Amino acid sequence: MAKRDYYEVLGVTKDASADEIKKAYRKMAIKYHPDKNPGDKEAEEKFKEAAEAYDVLSNADKKAKYDRFGHAAFENGGGGGGFYGGQGMSMDDIFGQFGDIFGDIFGGHSRQYGGGRAVNRGTSIRVRVTLGLEDIAKGVEKKLKIKRYVQCDKCGGSGAKDASSVTTCQHCQGTGYITKAVQSIFGMMQQQTTCPYCNGQGKTVKDKCSCCGGEGIVQKEEVVSINIPAGVEGGMQIKKSGYGNAARRGGIAGDLLIVIEEEESKEFVRDGANLVSHLYLSIPDVLLGTSVEVPTLDGKVRLTIDAGTQPGKVLRVKGKGLPVLHSSAKGDLLVRVDVFIPSKISSEDKKIVEQLRDAKSFLPNEKEKASFFKKMKDLFS
Repeated sequence: MAKRDYYEVLGVTKDASADEIKKAYRKMAIKYHPDKNPGDKEAEEKFKEAAEAYDVLSNADKKAKYDRFGHAAFENGGGGGGFYGGQGMSMDDIFGQFGDIFGDIFGGHSRQYGGGRAVNRGTSIRVRVTLGLEDIAKGVEKKLKIKRYVQCDKCGGSGAKDASSVTTCQHCQGTGYITKAVQSIFGMMQQQTTCPYCNGQGKTVKDKCSCCGGEGIVQKEEVVSINIPAGVEGGMQIKKSGYGNAARRGGIAGDLLIVIEEEESKEFVRDGANLVSHLYLSIPDVLLGTSVEVPTLDGKVRLTIDAGTQPGKVLRVKGKGLPVLHSSAKGDLLVRVDVFIPSKISSEDKKIVEQLRDAKSFLPNEKEKASFFKKMKDLFS
């Protein structure tokens, strides 16, 4: 099912202010909050949908990417926030990240859903990968050496010396959470919170594992392969699920977050999917016309320079830019013509130029003056 437009989800316009976006999300969060709609799956999905929209629109960088690329900016390696790859957040993630927005109304909320024990989750690891334009154009596989916490082999992640050292938590009776009644604007409601005595695990350890000291995890250096799709941009983030730190004493491992950085190119300037380069030509070449080779990311192409080509003219080479992320489309190469004016010339060359000074062809006419004036006016308007 196709995702709805984030502005439509929150009921705001594209020029809405940060406060308006926050108020709109707060309104949706209250309307579809799980405490107000117990057992209502449709309300829960709308609650998640609103949180996803707010996650993007409340962040200036993510909002800019969304306005430019739509949902494609956060799919399959284009993720930028809490909803990497379009996979969405769990309810725990939402309350952990945005709970302050409506926590004063509902008095907080449990980090456990679906009637089971609260899930322990490991922390995520963030690394930066620098890519040149050549890698961005084709996509690339990177092997990253990372240090992360993994499950202890000796105790199997339990943190206990042996099976007899693990006992049921007496405070939560093994459920991992404690239920209490709280007062809200909707009256008395039951609130489930993670058991502070066992951290939601439902079990306690009497004798600890000698290898991990009862943590259930040990640090290890590993090599992880990451496939980076073509067309990514600096600032985008890729998520590799489950490759972050393992959770203490069992649970779900965190994620590996790869932040893309672009290496500055000596030949090209990136403008979205387009590439911009400068071509320096001599005065005779622009006067008489010529044929030149210009570099692209996959070899050279030949361009015809017409006689009388003006400085600043941009020549477009179709399809020689960068691929558009998650699309078969490609940008173009934009070649800007610049004329080389020597700062010094020989006495012989000076005589030649002196002969041209008063030649009619080298004197600007009224039409050319008007054209130049219009260009300057357009430039500063």
